[in-house]
Amino acid sequence: MSLKDFKIMSKLGEGAYSTVYKVRRIEDNAEYALKKVNLTNLSDKEKQNALNEVRILASIKHPFIISYKEAFIDVNSNSLCIVMELADNGDLFQQIQKCIKSNTFMPENDIMKITFQIASGLKALHDLKIFHRDLKSANIFLQSNGDVKLGDMNVSKVAKKGLLYTQTGTPYYASPEVWKDQPYDQKSDIWSLGCVTYEMAALKPPFRAEDMEGLYKKVIKGLYPRLPSQYSQDLQNVIRMMLQVQTHLRPTSQALSELPYFNRFKTQTIEDQSKLLNTIIFPKNQISIANMLPKANYSNQKYKTEAHQNSDTQETINRNRQTTLGAGSQQSSPNPTRISQYLAEQELLLKQQYSINYSGKHKKAHNYSDRNVIAKILLEYQKEVPIYQQLKQRYRRLSQEETPYLQQRRISQLPVLIEHSPNQKRNNRNQSLPAQNLPII
Repeated sequence: MSLKDFKIMSKLGEGAYSTVYKVRRIEDNAEYALKKVNLTNLSDKEKQNALNEVRILASIKHPFIISYKEAFIDVNSNSLCIVMELADNGDLFQQIQKCIKSNTFMPENDIMKITFQIASGLKALHDLKIFHRDLKSANIFLQSNGDVKLGDMNVSKVAKKGLLYTQTGTPYYASPEVWKDQPYDQKSDIWSLGCVTYEMAALKPPFRAEDMEGLYKKVIKGLYPRLPSQYSQDLQNVIRMMLQVQTHLRPTSQALSELPYFNRFKTQTIEDQSKLLNTIIFPKNQISIANMLPKANYSNQKYKTEAHQNSDTQETINRNRQTTLGAGSQQSSPNPTRISQYLAEQELLLKQQYSINYSGKHKKAHNYSDRNVIAKILLEYQKEVPIYQQLKQRYRRLSQEETPYLQQRRISQLPVLIEHSPNQKRNNRNQSLPAQNLPII
């Protein structure tokens, strides 16, 4: 797969090191969002962030989270390309700006629906110990049917012991514990959701100031103006629950989504989420990156799946085997040269089938696994090969516990993202806030 397989329709947005395009896939004529991350001038940490988004997106299947389709390396532009579901109606921040320009307020029913759907999406993340860490209105994408999708997972992170320590996110939506450089958990995302819900109703964030120090003081006190009078007390109460300064007073994403206030939006849809992919450590060459990317996940089946590719490989090997052995050759001594060729082909097939990592650095860790592969190949080639009978009992079958090296990496070995020391964070508070076109109080 390469960029040649897509037709760029328009540019949807641009970030510090990536650009998002609306594209049409030539094979199925369907439209997707393609995020192109230029790897040329990125630090290792920024590259890890990009791969981290692929890992998170490919791990979750949920109706209110942007779905992963495919990722590949475009060699010509030295870019990581992430193909995602297209949210065709802009983002929530753009919708809020439209309300400001037209001097109108969002209906409470719409605010309730969006809050419930994002809480449901956060629950899917939190169940896998994933914290979004940058939840804001610009990262909530709208669809034409009125549903929303949670996206932009490049700074999301898996908690190894339930708490995180690195400070990141957008200042207007950051929780008090993040501002105070304290450990935080999933409740920090709940605070951010409270800020988003308030922003939908008031058309401005709950905490605003002229500089970072002023914003810091307001956030840690947790004081914000009341909502406009047209909104119900129920909505006020839900926001108050999420914007509690003390983390233990905030609801979890599950408790929030189960509030009677949201009963009308609950469906019988079963959340389908896949098992979390393990850590992707950024390698030094593009070929290794491509091998680490998850497989494609398009809804149609026109493309070749991994199973189809393995099937094609098996057919090729079977044809080669017929040529190599010939009629009646099972009764004669095989040609050693052709056996070597056949073993190489079968070994390649089994590597794909069992995803065995054969990098030179870790080859020692898979020594007995190598013997398993060779033994299995020889057994397939000629049942009576004596060497197979001489192998020790523990090498005779492929253990179910044998997993690729990447799957043996523990969650605790995930890369650290956007590290800031407390002193650096305090110094940053003296900086002026970025222009957000937001009213200042």
